[in-house]
Order: sequence, then C-alpha cells, then structure tokens
Amino acid sequence: MLNRTILKTLPAGVSAPGYDPATIRTGIVHFGVGNFFRAHEAFYVDRCLALEGQQDWGIAGVGLTAGARSERKARQFTEQDCLYSLTEAAPDGARAVRVIGALHAYLLAPADPTAVLDLLADPSVRIVSMTITEGGYNIDETTGAFRLDSAAVRADLVADALPTTIFGFVIEALARRRAAGSGPFTVLSCDNLRHNGDVARTAFLGFAQARDPDLAAWIEAHVTFPNGMVDRITPSVDDAIARTLNVASGLDDALPLVAEDFTQWVVEDRFCAGRPALEKAGVQFVADVTGYEHVKVRMLNASHILLAFPSILLGYRQVDEALRDRDLARFVNAYLELDVIPRLDAPAGLDPQDYRRSILRRFSNPAMADQLLRIGGDGSSKIQVFWTETVRRVLSDGGDLRRIAFGIAAYLEALRGVDETGVQYTPAEPTLDAAQLELADAEDLRAALALPAFDGWREVRSVALTDAIVTAREAIREIGVRAALAECGGLPG
Repeated sequence: MLNRTILKTLPAGVSAPGYDPATIRTGIVHFGVGNFFRAHEAFYVDRCLALEGQQDWGIAGVGLTAGARSERKARQFTEQDCLYSLTEAAPDGARAVRVIGALHAYLLAPADPTAVLDLLADPSVRIVSMTITEGGYNIDETTGAFRLDSAAVRADLVADALPTTIFGFVIEALARRRAAGSGPFTVLSCDNLRHNGDVARTAFLGFAQARDPDLAAWIEAHVTFPNGMVDRITPSVDDAIARTLNVASGLDDALPLVAEDFTQWVVEDRFCAGRPALEKAGVQFVADVTGYEHVKVRMLNASHILLAFPSILLGYRQVDEALRDRDLARFVNAYLELDVIPRLDAPAGLDPQDYRRSILRRFSNPAMADQLLRIGGDGSSKIQVFWTETVRRVLSDGGDLRRIAFGIAAYLEALRGVDETGVQYTPAEPTLDAAQLELADAEDLRAALALPAFDGWREVRSVALTDAIVTAREAIREIGVRAALAECGGLPG
C-alpha cells in the first residue's frame, strides 16, 4: 500500500515528494477533494512545499457528503497518509509518475463537523479553497443572487446549528475568527467558471447577510475572493483504469489519477492572509484575470464544442479520435485561425498562435479518452457562453459566416439524437424542455433558431447567417456530414 513508509523505496520511474510529508503544516483547507483538485491545486502546492520556507502551506481536505462512498474515500486517504500518485500523460505517449504529498489530512464533515470548524478557526489556516462544481454556489440564474430557499441553507441559518454546507462552515469559521481577533482567510474558488471569485463572493456574502449583516460587512471589508482561471484535463478513474495505472507504475495505490501534461492556473494576486510562493511553481499571478478567461472561452472551450457536434454526427465518440480526422481538424483549425484569433483581445504575453497549437495538441491526447457526448452536453448553455462574442464580432465586421453557420447546423442536427450511421443517443440538454428539443426535427429548418442557445446574438443576426445555417442543415441531411463540411464549412483550399 502507498504510504509514507515506502517513499524511500518507490518503484523505478516514480518520483517522491521533494520534502518530508510528515513535517508539513496546514495553511490551506480545501473543500471538494476530487480528481481535478488533486491534479491541479494540490499539484502546484506540492511543488511549493519542496521550496525553502514553504512547509506551512500543507492542505487539509474536507469532504461534505455522507454515505458509504464518502466514508470509503476518507478511509483510503487515511490509510495512505493522504498520498496518491499522479500520472501525467503526453499526447505522444510519454508518461511521468509522481507521488503527491501536499494533502496531509482529510476530514469528513458529516462525521465530525466540530473538528472541521476547529480547523477552519485555527489562525494557521490562511486560505480556504474549493472545487464544488460550477453549480455548487447556489446562485439563482435569473436574479444572480444567492438562494436562501434550499433546505440545507435554511438549516444552516438556524442559530447554533452545526453546519452541513460549505457556506455554513466558512461563515461560522469567519464569525469565530472575528470574535477571537485572529483575522480572516482568503476564499479561493478553483472551479471552472468565469470570474469564480466574484461568484464565490456573491454566495458567501449572501449567506452571511442572511445570518448577520454586521458579520457580512466585516467579511466584505476583510476577506478576499480572487478570481482565477484553471485548466487541466483530468479524466475520471474507474477500477479498470486504476488497475492499469498501478500496473504501469508498480504502486499499490487506492487513489491513483491521470491528467494531461498541460496545466495552467492564472490567479488575481489578492490574498488577505498571505499565500504560498506559487509563482515559483508555475502559477501566473495577474491584476485581472478577465483577458485570460476570454482567450480560454473563445478558443479552447469554443473549439471543443465546435469539434464535438459534427464528430458525434459522424459516429465518433472520443475527442482524440475525432481530431485524427483530417477534415475535422482542418475545420477547427480554420475556425481558430480565421474567425477567432483576428478578433481576439489577448492579454500581453499570451501568443494566440501558441495557444491554438496547444489546444490541438491537447485535444489529440488519447490518454484522456474524453467523451464527445460529454463535451457536447448542455450545448444550449455552452453555445451562449463560448460562441456569442465571436459570432457577434464576425457579424459586426462582415466576416465569413460559413464555419459558424456549419457549427450551428451541426449542433441542431445533433439534437435529433441519431448519427449518420444510424446509432441513436440521447442529447444531454438539461435546460431544454421536450417542446424545444422537438424544434430540431421541425420541417421548417429555421424553427430551431428560436432556441435560447442563440439569444446572445439574436438582435444582430443577419439573413445571410440564417440562410447559411439552413443550407448547411440541408446539406448534412442530403449528402452527409463530411461532404457538407467540404461544401458549406468554409474549409481553406
């Protein structure tokens, strides 16, 4: 079993932490110890802990959910001294395995909420970070305000109740620190959503305001919520993948994970109680993360779904398989080169061409086995976020609409739930009702353009774009995706 006692006798090719994990101390508490956190934040902190004077920044993880699965996970972390192996896999097949020791404690909150509160109230904790998923912040999408109507939130707002939500734990801990005069901590969201710090600020201040307006005012004045852009593909690991990883590494690890060899973290440098020297571990600190978010959304996220929709129709199911299709690769590359980059306001020091090349390299990585149906899922929401700005700019300057039109046409055809080989699948569109989904099958090929996916440019949409979408849909149905792509997709000669 992987634990501290075997760190000096690891199998050949497996790197040990560059420090003694038994000597590090807690400076960070993290909620949501999933694969992405372990391959991202913990990966960077692990690098930091090997530097002189950084041993006070170890991480204590907290799990919020009860049940047998959560208890098993907590037990595995404890039995392994919170160590685990990370395999970094490159597109060319090269692999590097390292043991990560940054996580040195793990608490299951439902089992002992008092211990979690005591930990958070300790002045040595200066950052509370989280990966609680994009939807975990309990924000009303219509009003943009924190929702107070959930049963768990209402229960946590009862006086003297032991908390069960992250909002209850964090706000109670800040109340105790305020009363003790021990100062605030930084609240650091590591979830993959734009301006994640602002979203976290809205959520935690919303809870605090409902509990105690004076406490909310203190938090607003003293606690910082930096925005950050996070990026690393980290697939899920089932039992079969875990066995494969362990056979390759020679380890007996109950918690192995694999990630691509690319990783990026750009963070606004606003930490009210100090931070690790993450800049020495590869993290980029900036005054404003907005420009980096725009590049990621308009290039990486947008091209991901642009690849997904026609690929699904062609019968592909994995991203790397689709990108090995020369026609699809040319299509995505042309979109980035001709539609996005000329209209992109990239931050200083970021080369969009280098970023484009890194995107295509990352998408080609077979070790990620990324599923196209997952990438294309919730397309209605993703299109609004990922495509809107580029579509508006192309419409504004009279640019070539063919690639955009083909991407929209492929999305609408993919909503019909059958690929051109006849295989049926269920599109994952949680924001669309049955009547909206039926628009994709309407005889009038313009009808589906009423879907909310296209609200972001509805008032500026041209007749030319509508006609190009209809033409591409007709071509996909009549001559097939590949021929339609060649005829309507704006592929360079």
